[in-house]
Amino acid sequence: MEWYRDFPHIGYNLDGKKIYKPIRNKDELDDFLDKMDNPDYWRTVPDKQTGSDVVLSDEQVQLVNRLQRGQFGDANFNEYEPQVEFFSRDVMLHPVTNRPADKRSFIPSLIEKEKVSKLVHAIKMGWIKPRRVEDDSRGRYYDLWANEDSSILARHKMHLPAPKIPLPGHQESYNPPPEYLFTDEERALWEQQDPCDRKLPFVPRKFSSLRQVPAFSRFIHERFERCLDLYLCPRQRKMRVNVNPEDLIPKLPKPKDLQPFPTTQSLVYRGHSGLVRSISVSPSGQWLASGSDDGSVRFWEVCSSRCLKTVQVGGAVKSVAWNPNPSVCLLAVALDSVVLILSPSLADRQVVLSSERLLSAPQEADANEGAGPVTWSETEGEELNHGIRLKIQHPKAVQQVSWHAKGDYVASVMPDHSSNLQVLIHQLSRRRSQNPFRKNKGLVQCVSFHPVRPYFFVGTQRSVRIYNLVKQEMTKKLQANSKWISSMAVHPGGDHVICGSYDCRLSWFDLDLSTKPYKMLRHHKKAVRGVAYHRLYPLFASASDDGTVIVCHGTVYNDLLQNPLIVPVKVLRGHEITHDLGVLDVTFHPTQPWVFSSGADATIRLFT
Repeated sequence: MEWYRDFPHIGYNLDGKKIYKPIRNKDELDDFLDKMDNPDYWRTVPDKQTGSDVVLSDEQVQLVNRLQRGQFGDANFNEYEPQVEFFSRDVMLHPVTNRPADKRSFIPSLIEKEKVSKLVHAIKMGWIKPRRVEDDSRGRYYDLWANEDSSILARHKMHLPAPKIPLPGHQESYNPPPEYLFTDEERALWEQQDPCDRKLPFVPRKFSSLRQVPAFSRFIHERFERCLDLYLCPRQRKMRVNVNPEDLIPKLPKPKDLQPFPTTQSLVYRGHSGLVRSISVSPSGQWLASGSDDGSVRFWEVCSSRCLKTVQVGGAVKSVAWNPNPSVCLLAVALDSVVLILSPSLADRQVVLSSERLLSAPQEADANEGAGPVTWSETEGEELNHGIRLKIQHPKAVQQVSWHAKGDYVASVMPDHSSNLQVLIHQLSRRRSQNPFRKNKGLVQCVSFHPVRPYFFVGTQRSVRIYNLVKQEMTKKLQANSKWISSMAVHPGGDHVICGSYDCRLSWFDLDLSTKPYKMLRHHKKAVRGVAYHRLYPLFASASDDGTVIVCHGTVYNDLLQNPLIVPVKVLRGHEITHDLGVLDVTFHPTQPWVFSSGADATIRLFT
């Protein structure tokens, strides 16, 4: 009936015609009413073949109940009737079967013989292992390393047997010779030493007889250490590689083959009374400008260390930068929240006139593009006589100024977490300021323009971001792998950057290679304050709070497959450390292999 559940018929008659299911017109409601009204509902069963309802009789209900209880269907059946013994112990006269016995019941079985021969062959070939006799030594204590030399391990090529305990010497004796006993000095020295540095782990003692020897206090400790030695000691034979130690050191050229580079201190520029935070050399290489915490900017003649001019600016000078364009003679000075543009007039008449022309440009109406409260003002009276020509007032304290290579743009840095106004770019010829970034990611430490291409480098605490000024988008982000970047310099070729950081590291980045540092130099003992590249020679220098300037030779090859060659060539000393501050700024001469450094000891030094 299961097969016809989904069909309208329940089978076929003898003629092959379908026998259709009887039409059932009772629905659930009728069934429910029937259940409530009909007293015989519980014994009514539907017949699937005829479709009609059958009411079970009392006998049928009893039969169903008996079968459900696991009893016999017939009520009169006695399941405990006595057994009829067909085969009894009495020998009958006539057997149950009278067939004669087979021949095979008298001869050995051939099938069994074949099976036994197969098993014997399998045992001989080693396919079947006979039952092993159980070893009763399991569960007892046994020495793990007793037969190690003869074990399977010993056949292993790299195996080393466990170290044997050294045999006891005269020191361990209960009655040692007197020379083995400690004197008072030896005992005091033994007690001061670290347990790992002592030659003996115990103090030798003398007893008159073996009976008086107490229990050894470190017995369990020593057993435990021996167990640790046995199972923790990695015992493996290491193949010793015979390498000449000199071959492992990279082949670097000798410093004397890399000359010229600065080696000796030639001049000391004295005159400042506070620490000299920033120095800058004019593009001609004839003049040096320095800014100090004593509130003055001084101009020095490089060759004679003579101070030509002192300009009092009325505040601690954070940064000075000489305009890199040789056709103008201008200096940018950062102090408090002002950037001053000075015209020191230390050049021929033509250069001074072109500087005046650049400064006397009229201010535009919409001068500040998103730069907030930045005001440009011309100076007069005493300040004008000192050479201060322009004042650019900023909303916050300025930390650094940096010129573009063409000399018309100057960038200023105002580190501040709470504001988007951290970097401003000012254009002198049109006297306008602009904020290039809508929002700054991180605390800006230093900025720099690319020497040839329209790129702008922004150094935050942990990374250096490179922006394309034409496309107005970020092109690269260099990860410095240091905690706090302090300074940054761009190679004159433009494809390499060095960053100094307060955690004593100097990172060299190859921009074509990776965003991670190509080399990390940890030559300084204290924070790196300033870094600089030379414009013509393959030299770079770093200044640190440990009072040293380290000059390195860094050759950059035109062949892109060849990595830059970085060789430290000289450590220059001379500055005294004052209030934990050493050398604060470093810069190279534009044409000669000379380096200038300014320090917290209020001096500037020239190394040639």
